[in-house]
Amino acid sequence: MQIAETNRLILTKITTDDAPFILELMNTPGWIKYIGDRNVKTVEQAATYIQNNQLKCYEDFEFGYYIARTKSKNMTPIGSFGLLKRDTLDHVDIGFSLLPDYEGLGYGFEGANAVMRLAKNTFNIKTISAITLPENQPSIHLLEKLGLSYQKRVKPFDNDEELLLFVKDL
Repeated sequence: MQIAETNRLILTKITTDDAPFILELMNTPGWIKYIGDRNVKTVEQAATYIQNNQLKCYEDFEFGYYIARTKSKNMTPIGSFGLLKRDTLDHVDIGFSLLPDYEGLGYGFEGANAVMRLAKNTFNIKTISAITLPENQPSIHLLEKLGLSYQKRVKPFDNDEELLLFVKDL
C-alpha cells in the first residue's frame, strides 16, 4: 500500500512479503554498525521481525516504517524510512536506512523529508525527534539538513549507550 511519493521514490507499508529485503537491509554493514545486529539471519526471522515490530506499530500508532522503492528501477526496494514511538523518548522518532549502493545519492533526504511531511500532515505530529550514535556522521548530517537540531546526549536503551538526540518542531 503506497503511503507517500517523491520525485524518485514510492514509500509503501512493509508487509511480511518484504522479508527478503528486510533481511538484506538489516544485515548491511551500516545497519549493523549504526543500528545494531538484531540477529535476523533468515527470511523467516525477518518475517517474524516485521510481524512483531513493523505491523505492530501500524496497529498501535497508525504509523511505522515504510519501504522506499525506486520509480526508475521497477519499484526496487532500496531502504526504509519511518516513524517510531519509543517509550524512552518524549517525541515520535524518525529513522532511516538505505542499502549501501543507494547511500550518498540524495535518497536519504528525499525519503526522510517525505516521512516528515507525513508526520505533520497525515499523523498530526507536532514535534519530531531522532537519535543517533555520535560517530554516525552521515545521519547527523542528514538530520541537520532536515532541520533537526542537536539537543543533548541521552541513554534511551538498557545497554547504557549514549546517543545524540535531535529535535524539530513541525
